Amino acid sequence: MASTKVFIVYYSMYGHVARLAEEIKKGAESVEGVEAKLWQVPEMLPEDVLAKLSAPPKSDVPIISPDQLPEADGLIFGFPTRFGMMASQFKAFFDATGGLWRTQKLAGKPAGIFYSTGSQGGGQETTALTAITQLTHHGLIFVPIGYTFGAGMFEIQQPKGGSPYGAGTFAGDGSRQPTELELAQAFHQGKYFAGITKKLKQPAA
Repeated sequence: MASTKVFIVYYSMYGHVARLAEEIKKGAESVEGVEAKLWQVPEMLPEDVLAKLSAPPKSDVPIISPDQLPEADGLIFGFPTRFGMMASQFKAFFDATGGLWRTQKLAGKPAGIFYSTGSQGGGQETTALTAITQLTHHGLIFVPIGYTFGAGMFEIQQPKGGSPYGAGTFAGDGSRQPTELELAQAFHQGKYFAGITKKLKQPAA
């Protein structure tokens, strides 16, 4: 049987979402028969503006175009938050998928989300909720992690991003990096999502 393909498509300005994406990839590839690939969406801001924002250089992860999305068996989308919603760079990418929407080429594929916010009240849930509208119009099947991460979901002694909707982290002023617990949740999401995607791809008995 052909391998199950999971695309992890993200936008990251300061590297927090990219770090989660890397861990999600590891988790997905821990499932036998699953091939996971990282993709970035195009940057909209010019270099001089990024320099003023002290954004580090982009990684060498390839840029994806909307017409490549149907190649995946499952899609996990990651983005930072802007005012409780996904960053405009990722929204612009979704806005460019009109052709896929008209033909419903993504309908029936599983999809997950992960995210980064500046603070604990910065949209760890609202970002996920508002992103689900994009998935719904495409007919994608939203796969939340629920409380399958176990005890880590109930941690209250340390700040922890993420929710039943998906993995997450807090960026703060940019200096805070994803914690081991947040990375563990990202790995779990990748593994959990990949397992479901693999099951959905299997032909009916």
